[in-house]
Amino acid sequence: MTGTTLTPVLSAHWDREDLYTLDGYRAVGGYGALRKALAMEPDALVDLVKASGLRGRGGAGFPTGMKWGFLPKDNPNPRYLVVNADESEPGTCKDIPLMMANPHALVEGVIISAYAIRSHHAFIYVRGEVLHVIRRLRQAVDEAREAGLIGTDILGSGFDLDVVVHAGAGAYICGEETALLDSLEGYRGQPRLKPPFPAVAGLYASPTVVNNVESIASVPPIVANGAEWFTSMGTEKSAGFGFFSLSGHVTRPGQYEAPLGVTLRELLDMAGGIRAGHRLKFWTPGGSSTPIFTEEHLDTPLDFESVGAAGSMLGTRALQIFDETTCVVRAVGRWIAFYAHESCGKCTPCREGNFWMVQVLDRLENGEGTEADVEKLLDICDNLLGRSFCALGDGATSPVMSSIKYFRDEYIQHMEQRGCPFDHAKSTVWGGA
Repeated sequence: MTGTTLTPVLSAHWDREDLYTLDGYRAVGGYGALRKALAMEPDALVDLVKASGLRGRGGAGFPTGMKWGFLPKDNPNPRYLVVNADESEPGTCKDIPLMMANPHALVEGVIISAYAIRSHHAFIYVRGEVLHVIRRLRQAVDEAREAGLIGTDILGSGFDLDVVVHAGAGAYICGEETALLDSLEGYRGQPRLKPPFPAVAGLYASPTVVNNVESIASVPPIVANGAEWFTSMGTEKSAGFGFFSLSGHVTRPGQYEAPLGVTLRELLDMAGGIRAGHRLKFWTPGGSSTPIFTEEHLDTPLDFESVGAAGSMLGTRALQIFDETTCVVRAVGRWIAFYAHESCGKCTPCREGNFWMVQVLDRLENGEGTEADVEKLLDICDNLLGRSFCALGDGATSPVMSSIKYFRDEYIQHMEQRGCPFDHAKSTVWGGA
């Protein structure tokens, strides 16, 4: 595509049929960055990632190099690198296609990152349902091991590393880093109290770095091309590129790798716009746990600061697009049903709050609600936000509060008409033509 702002780096060779193999990856320059990295001092690599301004691509946007730098230097325990590949946020779909199309990009990133933080054991924690991805990743790790890229004395550098691909059991909560660590240790996946943070006492009570798939896969191109190359893209505080996953009522859904700071209007232009004959109603900038945006936010730069200033979060850049055929009450109800199902139950606000929000939203959708129910939802959110043990509870309030903010009239309509005013078939692929 010409005249676009796309920056294909991680997705540059996805059209190559053998990219998932070691030979295919090497044919496009794969593992060249690893040789360069092993010739550097580990601390120099940490400084390079700090200088690049790479921020965590898993949602929170914490500076990656700074996280690496938090590992205590005087701790005698082994250090661990854990890759969070438990992608399970509704609407989020970037890490799984990346691991499927180009698993060696992640494996190379893991080896370089482990070397940088002086870790000899790395774990990739993958969502259990994506068995095809787990098999492909394990195949890539085996290929790398056979080629001497994993194991003892990697490429004659004296650096040893073992990499384990671990399959989770399909709990959304295990996307939260401390719940992931508990799951990895064989316990029930529930978040831990912080502090201590994983950098001090993480996996097996040892210093641990937990990073997202896309964050780690972004390390090799930074090593290969330098920090200035990375900071030349994106914005001053949100450097580099990232996947923007467009789904829903859009002509060409898919992965759009673009600089941070791109707008939804620009992305929609590249994606062929909203599906024919319809207009944008609302959208999520970062998956279902981020406050929704509307048409007025089309030109909001999609970087951490701008999205935050506009009242939402960039999150995982999962842009779910909904046109005017969608009932916002029904959409929010589906999301909250998911959060109620996935709440780990450790804390009362999240366990009970999400359960009761489902009851209220179902009542409204079925035309049995009252005006007091809207206030009831906001009251439950008030008891959830900032009071739950981890961010799952906070995230669940986002679609509820933001939808009432922008579409309170629609909630009222459900009461006045004693039911949903929308024909749900029209929001489907076959009903909206």
